[in-house]
Amino acid sequence: MGKAAEKAQTFVELVKLEHSIFALPYAYVGGLYGAAAARSGLPSWSEIVWITIAMVGARSFAFVVNRAVDREIDARNPRTASRAVPAGRLKTWEVWFFGALVLAAYLVAVWQLAPLTRWLSPIPLAAFIVYPYTKRFTWLCHYWLGMCLGLAPIAGWAAVGASLADPAPWVLGLAVLLWTAGFDIIYATQDFACDIRDKIHSVPVDFGIARALTQTRFDHIATVALLALGGYLAGAGVFWYGGVAIAAFLLGYENSIVTRDGLSRVNAAFFTVNGIIAIVVFVGALADRLEA
Repeated sequence: MGKAAEKAQTFVELVKLEHSIFALPYAYVGGLYGAAAARSGLPSWSEIVWITIAMVGARSFAFVVNRAVDREIDARNPRTASRAVPAGRLKTWEVWFFGALVLAAYLVAVWQLAPLTRWLSPIPLAAFIVYPYTKRFTWLCHYWLGMCLGLAPIAGWAAVGASLADPAPWVLGLAVLLWTAGFDIIYATQDFACDIRDKIHSVPVDFGIARALTQTRFDHIATVALLALGGYLAGAGVFWYGGVAIAAFLLGYENSIVTRDGLSRVNAAFFTVNGIIAIVVFVGALADRLEA
């Protein structure tokens, strides 16, 4: 592998590009139902492309900020010490230069979408910048991260020119917020010992792993209820509810495979199951809108 290809691979690893699967489908969901509310149609191909670029650019910028701010914490944690920044495979100026590039891509994209999107564009950036610091002060860091991802359906809704006075995107956004917070609590169980040592706050550290997993279950029960309510408010049909039902089953499975005494399957619960959930919900929305 050439040096350029190796460096490119390192940047892809830095921002975990595959994790776009968590938020991007919900931006599409917002776009699908937002277009239905605004003009009884579907998003244009142009809108889909620019929503995709905006979402990937925004979440990549979020990862750059998170990795840069947490580099010392990551270096002390055996699970994260091999990441590109703490391992020294990327220089500080390279990380921030890449951050400037993906930020530029985000800003260009939002200016191609509905005018309201331009004025709201600083909000997610501010949320991303604050997030890495929240874990230093409060266990609510999981919910702040959830808010960051929960902006996805709201942003998709606004991007196609739909009114944010409609409650549907906000309910869908709250569903994504709680879904994200729940699986992030599960993910945080991996770093329990290191977080105690480094005085990092999380639900597992502040309340114990057993209570944390119970909290996740409540969050995910609420997620299913809010997805159903959001679909109702958006005028969704049977395919949407079918997708929500499958997501509910998968959330139940996710919570069943991770227990206080059996944390070995955290990665499966975090990435595989949640990636499938996001896709299932999107496919349900797409089938619903194509059938309408």
